[in-house]
Amino acid sequence: MLGIRPRQRVTQANWAEYMATREQQVKDPAIRQFFATPLPAEDTPISQVPMIALDMETTGLDEHHHAIVSIGIVPFTLDRIRLAERRHWVVKPTRPLSDTSITFHHITHSEVAAAPDLDTILDELLGRLAGHLVVVHFRNIERPFLDAAVKARRGEGVMFPMIDTMSLEARLHRQTLWARFRRWLGRPPVSIRLNASRERYGLPAYQGHHALLDAMATAELFQAQVATHYRPDTPLKDLWC
Repeated sequence: MLGIRPRQRVTQANWAEYMATREQQVKDPAIRQFFATPLPAEDTPISQVPMIALDMETTGLDEHHHAIVSIGIVPFTLDRIRLAERRHWVVKPTRPLSDTSITFHHITHSEVAAAPDLDTILDELLGRLAGHLVVVHFRNIERPFLDAAVKARRGEGVMFPMIDTMSLEARLHRQTLWARFRRWLGRPPVSIRLNASRERYGLPAYQGHHALLDAMATAELFQAQVATHYRPDTPLKDLWC
């Protein structure tokens, strides 16, 4: 697993090996401690897994040309969302805000001008993520953006397993025989965006594109997905990626 690229998939069976290898490779103390903190084994029942929902707002969709402007995290389990332990940071992007991105996430030039660089809060962020299974809605944003941002500041990246609530919805609504039949009929695909997914479980709509609110919304969505489609003893390996 040496030299793995940010978008390259680590197979489920190799996550523990990958994390152990990275612990030996990295030089930055905070990153080394992150990889040294053990994650639950792949056969751990999901009801026993400590989780943390993560969401990021960015200036665009390409980690090579855009930057992180805010991060929200909310620790939770299947039974409880730990709002008292939530955190939200606005950080100064390495690239200027565009009018489009301001309209999207409502973070203004004056807010980012007074905000710290991501490097300032990185040790705390990694410390809070360590030992938790990170839950996101669309890992192709959070995973590559965080990896690229950490590499740019510390010279070493961070990649780790996640549970992706969008991917779980895709299993149900994009990858089944019924979904393929709908496409054959020319029907539009079922939306697997965050609020549309929440609506299917009777969850209320929250203001979108706010990192902390979206992290909380993702935690609630995952709780609902497990309650509806899985069991408390579902092993972690069936859910992470």
